[in-house]
Amino acid sequence: MDQSIAITSGSTAAIQTASWHDLTPIRELERLCFPQDAWPWLDMLGVLTLPSMVSLKAVEGDKITGFVAADIKRRRRFAWIATICVHPKNRGQGIGTALLNNCEDKLTVPRVRLSVRASNSTAIKLYSHSGYVQTDIWKRYYRGGEDAVVMEKNIN
Repeated sequence: MDQSIAITSGSTAAIQTASWHDLTPIRELERLCFPQDAWPWLDMLGVLTLPSMVSLKAVEGDKITGFVAADIKRRRRFAWIATICVHPKNRGQGIGTALLNNCEDKLTVPRVRLSVRASNSTAIKLYSHSGYVQTDIWKRYYRGGEDAVVMEKNIN
């Protein structure tokens, strides 16, 4: 079911299920948001088509302004937020929070985890305000040698 959220510019963004039809604009958004870490074409196709994935997009008008994907690991009883991004022009409007909350609502496991660049203080703040706590540091995880902060939240 689609959900619309009010954003600060006075218009609304709709949170919708993403599919392989969205591959090109989502890859463009990923490359814009994560120039060093954008997912390759084949991996992103899997994110948008595999049955274990929850993939949602934020749409304003006819433009995708945000995206989130989570991989549900049922046997291990957690999900992994594989990626979440919001177009730089649309940040600070609640889209990231809405994507994260809607994604969590669709997960069927008790815990969710994610990793974030240690330098991405804005994202770390968003996750902390959403109830995530740091559980680990993965040294030199990202391209360029930056550490990853691993965070987790109980959702059920």
